[in-house]
Amino acid sequence: MITINCIGAGRWGPNLARSFSNLPDARVHIICDLREQRLEVIRKRIPGIETTTDANRAIDDPQADAVVVATPVQSHYALTKRALQAGKHVLVEKPLCSSVEQCEELSALADDRGLILAVGHVFLFNNGIRKVYELIQSGTIGCINYIHATRTNLGPIRDDVNAVWDLGAHDLSIFDYWLGCPPVAVTARGECYLNQPIDDVVVASYTYPGKVLGCVHTSWLNPRKVREITVVGERKMVVWNDMDLIEPVRVYDKSVDFAREQDYTDSFGATRMSIRDGDVLIPKVPGGEPLQLECQHFIECILHGTKPINNTAAATQVVRSLLATDESMRRCGVEVPIENPVRAPEPELVATA
Repeated sequence: MITINCIGAGRWGPNLARSFSNLPDARVHIICDLREQRLEVIRKRIPGIETTTDANRAIDDPQADAVVVATPVQSHYALTKRALQAGKHVLVEKPLCSSVEQCEELSALADDRGLILAVGHVFLFNNGIRKVYELIQSGTIGCINYIHATRTNLGPIRDDVNAVWDLGAHDLSIFDYWLGCPPVAVTARGECYLNQPIDDVVVASYTYPGKVLGCVHTSWLNPRKVREITVVGERKMVVWNDMDLIEPVRVYDKSVDFAREQDYTDSFGATRMSIRDGDVLIPKVPGGEPLQLECQHFIECILHGTKPINNTAAATQVVRSLLATDESMRRCGVEVPIENPVRAPEPELVATA
């Protein structure tokens, strides 16, 4: 039985506590938050749970094997480092840290201590995302031309990071997973309409090896909640819609075909393009809540000493891309190279139920 203490009881922390509480090999002992009113809500939801406003108490608890950090990004580094130094395994929400140097330091510390450090890139455990990965790997859709992600809603508005750090971090982790590598450059523009100086609307274009374009539109200022990614391949096209709980993935048998036809006035012939508009296939996607699968994976990594899918190497690359995105926005959309790209690790299969 793995005992877990959770630091952060805001919007996402209670979901993590609930998910761990539902696992047979885990129990949640202490939940920590600086706001007593949030802890009162937790005590009503989870009778018998211990609460505290002191993060050190949650970290130093001798009963705890692991700590969950679900706090604002600026506090991730200090809390995670403190937990690792105390000998605790850590699951920290994304993004891992606000700098590459901090990410690398925490990764090295976890390795030196033989501890599991996982990052909350929860969409790596989404079975719809994994189904699209299978379609890409099987060659069903052919070589990828471009990917377009839309992640919008009216709020919630954050004051610690901008919209691309909050929302686009998900899409970057997905793109890197699908393509098996990180981007090499980015151009981005952002605007602040609500809470200076934090950009609540960001449009970014990432260039991946092989001229694959990854476009991301993120916004907290939109009338519709949209969580959708379109993958355009040479043979077929795929749309993943996270808001469709029944049929999240659709495969469109659509493409542009090139054919050469003989033109007797031109000995070299001519190239003709034709639009192929075929059927729409809706593949079966297994059920399973991504957050529950992520928490289950974290426990299994602790029990078996295995490297997590949502590891620090992949998470650090996302932070590297986000920092380059900020630089492009500061420079009004100038293309910024993403330095020292590393190949994203191939994720292992995840339990789907």
